[in-house]
Amino acid sequence: MSALFKEPRIRGGVHAEAHKASTSSQPIVIDLPLPKKLYIPLQQHVGKAAEPVVRVGDHVLKGQLLAHSQGMISAPVHASSSGVIIDIDDYPAPHPSALPIRTVVLETDGEDKWISAPPVDDPFQLAPEEVSLRVGTAGIVGLGGAAFPSAVKLNLGRENKIHTLLINGGECEPYLTCDDRLMQERAAGIIDGIRLMLHGMETGQAIVGIEDNKPEAYAAMRKAGLPYRFIKVEQVPTRYPMGWDRQLIRYLIGREVPAGGRSADVGVIMHNVGTAYAVHRAIRFNQPLVSRIVTVSGGAVASPMNIEVPIGTLISELFAFCGVDQTATKRIIMGGPMMGDALPHSRLPIVKASSGILALTQEEIRNKAQQPCIRCAQCVSACPAGLLPLDMANRIRNNQLDAAVDIGLKDCISCGSCSYVCPSNIPLVQYFKYASGELAARQQAQHKSEHTRRLMDERNARMDRIKKQQQEEEQARLAAKAERERLQSEQGTLA
Repeated sequence: MSALFKEPRIRGGVHAEAHKASTSSQPIVIDLPLPKKLYIPLQQHVGKAAEPVVRVGDHVLKGQLLAHSQGMISAPVHASSSGVIIDIDDYPAPHPSALPIRTVVLETDGEDKWISAPPVDDPFQLAPEEVSLRVGTAGIVGLGGAAFPSAVKLNLGRENKIHTLLINGGECEPYLTCDDRLMQERAAGIIDGIRLMLHGMETGQAIVGIEDNKPEAYAAMRKAGLPYRFIKVEQVPTRYPMGWDRQLIRYLIGREVPAGGRSADVGVIMHNVGTAYAVHRAIRFNQPLVSRIVTVSGGAVASPMNIEVPIGTLISELFAFCGVDQTATKRIIMGGPMMGDALPHSRLPIVKASSGILALTQEEIRNKAQQPCIRCAQCVSACPAGLLPLDMANRIRNNQLDAAVDIGLKDCISCGSCSYVCPSNIPLVQYFKYASGELAARQQAQHKSEHTRRLMDERNARMDRIKKQQQEEEQARLAAKAERERLQSEQGTLA
């Protein structure tokens, strides 16, 4: 194929305003005052919620197990500090709905004392299966925002003979710099975590992809990775959403993940740099995931910064520490402005997936009036998945969800690139999020209906068995009665 017509290595995307300068050059803050109370949700991951193993009144140490995982797709939850369990009840979740979820409330004792857990002398002597087991026991999930249990991915990599571990250091979302600072300051730990994940997956090589607007992070990671020829640190263009696994795979590996498929289908598994560092802490020092780096930024923040935050800390405490002007705050977002969730208030806890908390002013929020579509096709050019956003939105507006699925709705990652470039300010991504939620609700209702029908079928079958058994017992009783009457009649005749 001629180079002129060769398909580009980067598909779609946008050059979003970065808004990273206020935090990318500042060291990670590690002296956040310990909160008096921590609100630790039992559902901080994809899959089933964890089940508590502690009771109200129990004294726990930092790193102690609070709730164990349930099933393969789940993750345990640990104490983020030492103190006393004062409640296990429903508390609002860090979600746009703020619906209550089961939460452990821990009153800290101020000592922040770790549970005794001896480190591993040489983790590379552990069996690969043991590495995955320890990662799962530590409650590590994808820290890029997906929150998928990391041990499941490690096992998947080993079982599917994955040839490349891809590490996402892109951090393409505006405002967020937590991964950038982590790579600048703790590159050796990240590289060690990558080596441990390779060992756990029995995979031969890893590639770290870092956007080229992070030269200091790139230099630090290159230096830390130099002794290991099987770990490559590569720069990728700064273009949102470069952190999407299919975009990185396409650019760095040169393979296309099939529609409806997974990265494992092309021999690749992707993890975040924060996840790699958490694996390093868990395997080397036997420390579960109890804190994470969070970017606090936005126009209403007097002192934007990256902070190491105990899981369960309320957002309001971060806002107080960073000097957030509550009157100027018009929107609170957990994550980045493109794919993050708008929160109703700040009395919500930091969880494992909280990469950033933004306090945005009115000037930072795009609330322009929607205009009619001018058929410019910019949304098509910007879509990294190669979809037709306007056509999907039209079908969704007309409640033709199945038709929207037929033209690729399930391949949409809700990155917001189409809405970002639309000159008519059509909220395209909102249609897709609505449709995805509606489809999920329909699927859940269908599963519930099928489950109810299955229970009814089982009940009817059970009632039929009981009825048949009763009939057989009645027939046996009548037969026995008839036999007794016959014997009595014969005895009477003989007498």
